Parts: sequence; structure tokens; C-alpha cells
Amino acid sequence: MVRETKLTLDDLVYPLFIIEGKGIKNEIKSMPGNYHFSVDMLEDEINELVKLGIKSVILFGIPGEKDEVGSDAYDMNGIVQKAVRKIKEINNDMYVITDVCMCEYTSHGHCGILTPTGDVENDTTVEYLKRIAVSHVKAGADMVAPSDMMDGRVKGIREALDEWGYKNIPIMSYSVKYASSFYGPFRDAAESAPAFGDRRAYQMDPANSNEGIREAEIDIEEGADIIMVKPALSYLDVIRRVKDNFNVPIAAYNVSGEYSMLKMAVENGLMNEKVIYETLLSIKRAGADIIITYFAKDIAKKKEWI
Repeated sequence: MVRETKLTLDDLVYPLFIIEGKGIKNEIKSMPGNYHFSVDMLEDEINELVKLGIKSVILFGIPGEKDEVGSDAYDMNGIVQKAVRKIKEINNDMYVITDVCMCEYTSHGHCGILTPTGDVENDTTVEYLKRIAVSHVKAGADMVAPSDMMDGRVKGIREALDEWGYKNIPIMSYSVKYASSFYGPFRDAAESAPAFGDRRAYQMDPANSNEGIREAEIDIEEGADIIMVKPALSYLDVIRRVKDNFNVPIAAYNVSGEYSMLKMAVENGLMNEKVIYETLLSIKRAGADIIITYFAKDIAKKKEWI
């Protein structure tokens, strides 16, 4: 018997953008329907997600101040750490994943520590990423998701978590992350655009799918529990290749540009809203077990789709 692909709410992870301040719930212009929340404004949002049946979130933080080494990223009173504690206070059953990177926290907007010539210093950055991951888990995070694309960071984070006694905390690695043009709205939302240059030195060439297989294999060997492909919609073939090659859960990030172009097309009457469901279904059909998507609430509100 042929088994049909079915999309469920359990497949979906909803991203949240947390910002310093009080009383803030501001819509992100480039991502309609998504907001910057201050920590004190999270309660209504988390309660709505629970009511809709969405069980997992991934957090991105925008600090009040940035510096060369992204100090707020690993501060126990940093924006993500405060948000994790608040969400667990609101509803301890909400599964909280944290993005582990430095681009939102550094004054230069790159994903790591820079050398005097402006290059990202891989090994030094890994030491900082270990501190970030441990601080998130200390705050109560259920899973960490390194998105920086530094070599060896999964191994470093796994060792650091184990040393602190967090042997059962899973790592969802952004293993297959392309240097994509689809990230534009996110960089606006997270205030993480690089101040100079780009990230092609440590993100992947969109024309190269073989490299993604190698990167995924390395991360699995280093201890990654889940492998992510990002973006999703333009890389369905890569999702399928990764799924066929490895016996681990596969995540796919339905990124901001993919979201915004479809959302705006629907809002302007260019396409029927069911294109949202069709898009996410295609990502699952390609092989994704987990889909990180800004459409999670749209899907949850359409019971006939799931």
C-alpha cells in the first residue's frame, strides 16, 4: 500500500525574535505576521502557540548592545537566556530550541571572532560557541542549534555540554547551510547583516550539493543528533539526498525569504492561501522530519490542512 505524506503540527517549529526592552511587540515589516517581542510580552504569544497546538519554538535574540566578541550571546542575563527562563516559567512543556551563533551579537555582524585582517577565526570562535551553548542549556533550553558553520563546532559543543553534565541535550546542527539570497528578511529581523563583506567563506556554494553530504557526515560523526538543510524550498533535492544518505532526523528551515514572498503573494491575491500548505508539504515529502517555519501558526489555524 502506498502511504501518503501527511503534514502535522508535530513536524513544525516556530521561530521567535526576542529583543531587549519592555512592552515591545512590533511587527517586522519585511516578515508580515512576525514580531519582535520583549521578554515581558512573551506570555500571550506562548499561550496562543500552546492553544494552537504548536509545541516547539526556536529563539533568536537581538541584544541591547553589541561588541566585537558578542558578549551578550553567552551572558547568563543575555536576551536569549532570559527568554528561555521566561518561556519555561509560562509553560514548562514548550520545547525550546536556541540558535547558537554570534552574528546577532557582534558589532561587525559576522558569525565569529575576527582576525586583524577581518577574517573569521574558526578555532577561537568555536570556544565562544561552546560558552553560548552551555549558557543556553543552563537557562533551560531543551536543544541547541549551532548555525555558524565553523569547522569542529559540533564536536566542541558536544564535549562542552557533556563536561557540564548535559549529556542528553540534543544538538540540531545547521550542517547544510547555503550562502543564500533568501535570508534578507531574517537579517532585517535579527539585525544581523554583516557590516562588510559576506559569509561565503563559511557558508556553502548554492551550486554544490556534494559538499552538503560531506558536511552532514562530518557533523554526525562529531555528535549531531539532527541535521538541518537551509534554505528548504530551493534545496528540496539536497534534503532528499541527505535523507537518503543518513539515518538521523532531518530538519529543514523554510527561511524568511521563502516565507515573505509567499505571504505577500497571498495577501495581494496573487495566489490562494493553500499554497502555504502545499509548500510545507513539499518540504516534508522531500524528506524533512522537522520543518522550522514562520507559517506554523497559519497551518495550525487551518484544521482542514492537517
